[in-house]
Amino acid sequence: MDDAIDRALDAVGPRLKRLRQQRETTLTALAEQTGISASTLSRLEAGLRRPTLEQLLPLARAYGVTLDELVDAPPTGDPRVTLRPVACRDGSTIIPLTQRPGGIQAYKFVLTAGDAEPDLRTHEGHDWVYVLNGTLRLVLGEHDLVLGPGEAAEFDTRTPHWFGATSAGPVEFLSLVGRQGERAHVRVSAKPAG
Repeated sequence: MDDAIDRALDAVGPRLKRLRQQRETTLTALAEQTGISASTLSRLEAGLRRPTLEQLLPLARAYGVTLDELVDAPPTGDPRVTLRPVACRDGSTIIPLTQRPGGIQAYKFVLTAGDAEPDLRTHEGHDWVYVLNGTLRLVLGEHDLVLGPGEAAEFDTRTPHWFGATSAGPVEFLSLVGRQGERAHVRVSAKPAG
């Protein structure tokens, strides 16, 4: 067991360096973001120093990955479910929730705070969004909407659209995306007449 742990910890350094290079960031910028000195980060990447949990946590947060991914931990739990987050250059994270080809695809998005300039896009399909936490700004054609926790929107993705967090902080939301004409079905029970 100790050999497996040693091998896993020895592989963290090259993985840290690869993540930093993929994100095109410097040791100095990463040091400012994590609170870990640039010299310590350099030694970690070179494998001259073993990482501690106190170092791995801010590094995982900075890279938008889980600790399991950072140390390449063996998978646990249900092997049919693998929620591998995808970190984007803008600091957002996308977590695919479905893996089957075709049909409606589900994603969880975590967008960082901001009020970025909207860059509207279009594509074939239909989208349904549900806000979990935070405030989502949805620009949909000429409409500029703000959705809070528990609120949802559904639209044809051929309509120019853009999602973003507001200056209030990060936002987490679910997105169901289907082929053109395929829609999520929402059932609402009628209130009893009284």
